[in-house]
Amino acid sequence: MSFKKRILFCITISFLQFHTFAQDIINLNLVNNKVERNIDISSQIVEITTEVTIENTGKEPAFYTLFSLEPEARLHLAYIGAVSQEEGKPTLRVFPTAIADNKKEAFWRIELKTPLQTGRTVTIKVETVFTHFLIPYPSQITQSERQLVYYHGNHYYYSPYLTKTQTTKLTLASNSVESYTKLKPVSQTDATITYGPYENVGPMSFNKMTVHSENNNPFLAVSKLHRALEVSHWGVISVEEEIDIHHAGAVLKGPFSRYDYQRDQSGVSSVKVFKTVLPASAMDVYYRDEIGNISTSHMRVLDDSVELELRPRFPLFGGWKTHYVLGYYVPTYEYLFNSGDYYVLKMRFVDHVFDDNVIDHAEVKVILPEGVKDIQLKLPYQVQRKPDQLHFTYLDTIGRPVIILEKSNLVEQHIQDFEIHYKFQKILMLQEPLLVVVALYLLFILVIIYVRLDFTISWDPQRESRLHASGLVERVLKHQDKLTDIYFQYDAALMKYKVNKDNSSYQATVKKLNSDHKNEAQAIAEALSKMKQDGSELVEKISELQRLDRNLKEQFHHHMTLVEKLISGKMNKLTFVESEAAITRKKEELAEKLQALTNSL
Repeated sequence: MSFKKRILFCITISFLQFHTFAQDIINLNLVNNKVERNIDISSQIVEITTEVTIENTGKEPAFYTLFSLEPEARLHLAYIGAVSQEEGKPTLRVFPTAIADNKKEAFWRIELKTPLQTGRTVTIKVETVFTHFLIPYPSQITQSERQLVYYHGNHYYYSPYLTKTQTTKLTLASNSVESYTKLKPVSQTDATITYGPYENVGPMSFNKMTVHSENNNPFLAVSKLHRALEVSHWGVISVEEEIDIHHAGAVLKGPFSRYDYQRDQSGVSSVKVFKTVLPASAMDVYYRDEIGNISTSHMRVLDDSVELELRPRFPLFGGWKTHYVLGYYVPTYEYLFNSGDYYVLKMRFVDHVFDDNVIDHAEVKVILPEGVKDIQLKLPYQVQRKPDQLHFTYLDTIGRPVIILEKSNLVEQHIQDFEIHYKFQKILMLQEPLLVVVALYLLFILVIIYVRLDFTISWDPQRESRLHASGLVERVLKHQDKLTDIYFQYDAALMKYKVNKDNSSYQATVKKLNSDHKNEAQAIAEALSKMKQDGSELVEKISELQRLDRNLKEQFHHHMTLVEKLISGKMNKLTFVESEAAITRKKEELAEKLQALTNSL
C-alpha cells in the first residue's frame, strides 16, 4: 500500500470511529416516559430536581443516558448529581461527555448502575444547583421596598430524547407573584406554580418560562474564601477562614436610616445576622474583622455540631460587603488516621458558611508537618491544584509543605471530604523538642563561658587589686550586718531580763552573744589585715568601722551593768532611768555613724 493510500485509509477509519462514537453518545432509542421536575427558587440559589423514567426501545442494552442543559443555564451551573431510584438508591457517576464543549449544547453522561435492557425502564433522579441565576428586578430598591426577582427557565425538559409526558412544579419564596408565563395547562396554589402535564415533547425543545416574584431571603455570597488547615501531630489542627462576603441582591438606593431600620424593621431583604455551623469538636473559636474582635456572636454547642451566630458590625444591604476572619481548633485524632508511618488526612474542602451559601471562589491551603513525603491527593470533585509551596514557622528547618487548591462556584453540595495520603516518620516528632533542648544547652554554655572566662588581652594588676578589695569589702559588710543583728539581740535580752528577772537565762544569752560578737569582729579584723597587705584605700574606713563598733560594744556593756545593778537593788530607779537615757543617746549616735560609714563603702 502506497503512503498516500495509507493516509487516506487512516482518515477514513478515524471518521468512522468518530461517527460511531457520536451515534453511541446520542442514543435515540431511549425515551423519557415520564418526567417530573421540581424547581425551587425560594432562596438565592436555584435547585432543580428532575425525576426521569427512561425506557429503552432499541435492540441493544443501554449503559448510560445523557442529560443536557440550556446554554444560558449551564453558565450558572454549580453542581450536578444523580441517583438511581432502584433499591438502595445508589449514586450514579456523572461527567461531561466528549461533545460537552459544543457551543450550542451541553451534555452530561450518566452511567447506569446496571445495563438497561430492551423494553425495560429505569428511574433516575438528577439534582442540579445554579448560582446567580435569579435576577433582582428592579435592580435597585430603597430601604423600605421589597425585593423582586426574575427567573428565566424552560417550560419543557431540555433533553436529547423524546419526552412522552412531563410536569413541572415551581416553588417560590412567597405567594406574592408579580407575573409568570402561562403555557397551558398551568395553575398556582399559594407559593407553588404547576406547569403541565405536557405530552410528546420533542428533543431539545425550548419554550421560555419567566416568573417575577418576591424573594426577601438572604442573597449573601462569598466573593473570596481563604481557608487554611494547619495539621499538627501534637494534638490539634488549626482551621482559619478569611472571608469576603457581599449582598448580591438588589442594590440599596438612597440613604440608609438606622432609626427607621430599628423602628419599623424596614429593609426586609437585608441581612442582620447569619448562622455558621462548625464541627462538633471545634474549640477556642474566634471571630474578628479588620477593627478587631467581634463580640456580638453567640455559640451553641449541639450533639453533632457547633452553631455560631455571627452578627456583622452593620446590616448588609444589596451591594454592601464585609470582611471577617473565623478560626478554631479541632482535635487531630478525629481527622488524621495512620498505619505505621502512613497517614491519611480526611477533612472537608469547604464548610458551612451560612444557609444556602454561595462561594464564588475558594482557596484552600493545607499545611502539612515538616518532613512529610509521598503526598497523594484524593478529591471528591474536580479542583485546580496550584504549585506546592513551603511554609516556615517556629523551629522549622526545611519548611512545611503546603498544598494549595482552588475552585469556583461552590454550594452546600460541595461540602464533602477530601483525603491527603502521606508518609511521615514518627521519630521526626522529636525534632522540635530536640531543637529546643540544643538551643537552651548552647545558650547555657555561652553564658558559662562569658561569666567564667576572662577575655582581656593583657593582665591588669590594678583591676585585679580592685576586684580583690571589692570582695573583701563585701565580706566586711556581711559581717557588719551580722554584728548589727547581734546588737538587736542584746537589746531584746535586756528588755526580757528587766521583765522576768531570770538571771540564769539572761547570762546564757549574753554569753552566746558575746561569743558571736567576738567571731564576727575577728572576721572583720582578718579582712582588714588582708586589705593592708594589698594597700587598699579603704583601710582607714574599715579601721574607723572597727573603732565605732568597739565604742558601741562598750555602751552595751555599760547598759548591761546598769540593768544588773537595778535588778540586784544596788541602784535606785530614778538614777537608772537617767543613766539609761544617756547611754541610749550614745548608742543611737554610734549606730547612725556606723550606718553612714557602711553606706559609704
